[in-house]
Amino acid sequence: MSEQQDYDVVRILEALPHRYPLLLVDRVTDLVKGESITAIKGVTMNEQFFQGHFPGRPIMPGVLQIEALAQASGILGIETLELAGTGKLVYFMAIESAKFRAPVEPGCLLTLESRFTQQRSKVCKFDCKASVEGKVTCEVSITAMIA
Repeated sequence: MSEQQDYDVVRILEALPHRYPLLLVDRVTDLVKGESITAIKGVTMNEQFFQGHFPGRPIMPGVLQIEALAQASGILGIETLELAGTGKLVYFMAIESAKFRAPVEPGCLLTLESRFTQQRSKVCKFDCKASVEGKVTCEVSITAMIA
């Protein structure tokens, strides 16, 4: 059972240090501390990266999909370890097995899913996937460190 459903952007801002234009998580729809998180990124044509990636065929860069997944994983880590408001941060350390399956275009709701695969005192590993309407767009394993 989820600890708390539906974190809005105010709650996300309490957990993450990221701010516009690099905050890539708009809502948390499900969180089970120590296990998993599901979050949403609303992808709009107003995103800065669409100006150059690519004119006439806007596609969200894969690295930003991975960053969005890392931020969702960071929220999971911060909430699991009850670090919100402590000044401690979750630092992205490694990307493994990144695969891009489909483009992400303006107007999409990008679903971000992350699961703990390993949790030690300061280093955590997550298996992540992003999807649009159930179609996987990106899969990656992420390692992060609490500092």
